[in-house]
Amino acid sequence: MNIHIVGRKIKLTQAIKDFIESKVNNVLGYINNLVWTQVTVGVDKKQHYAEIVAHIGHQTIKATAISDDLYSAVDLVLDKIEKQAKKYKEKIVDSRKNVEEVEYTSPIVGDIRFSVIKSVPVKPMTKEEAVIEMERLGYNFWLFYDKETNQPQVVFRRLDNTYGILQPVKK
Repeated sequence: MNIHIVGRKIKLTQAIKDFIESKVNNVLGYINNLVWTQVTVGVDKKQHYAEIVAHIGHQTIKATAISDDLYSAVDLVLDKIEKQAKKYKEKIVDSRKNVEEVEYTSPIVGDIRFSVIKSVPVKPMTKEEAVIEMERLGYNFWLFYDKETNQPQVVFRRLDNTYGILQPVKK
């Protein structure tokens, strides 16, 4: 997880940075597709404030808190962001449980239209590097060339939070 800490009108000591990083890791560490987090702390007219912006997959959550003490402001904002993160996680889990069975043997009726066509540079990498790149970008799948076999492959995240690989086979 990438945590960026910014101080406004306050000197960020190593103790403050370590405190914030450990708290953010405890609160947001269980979310699988967390891309980056920015924590802004500062002082404004003798009031300490803390703000957290977290980019999770394709969604951004944000919370702000004000207190007389910097550490309590961080705790308050973490409580708020934790509620939002739990709500997001429950929403994802519920949407996966409510997937209806679709019969794929029926013929397709109507035109098939593609709304987006992307040109993607594909570079050789290992399966582990492909998973890291996929997670870094917040995607559910990633196309890459396997370094060992020099074949195109697709790595994807399964519903049980494991990973799968699609390998081409000639028939």
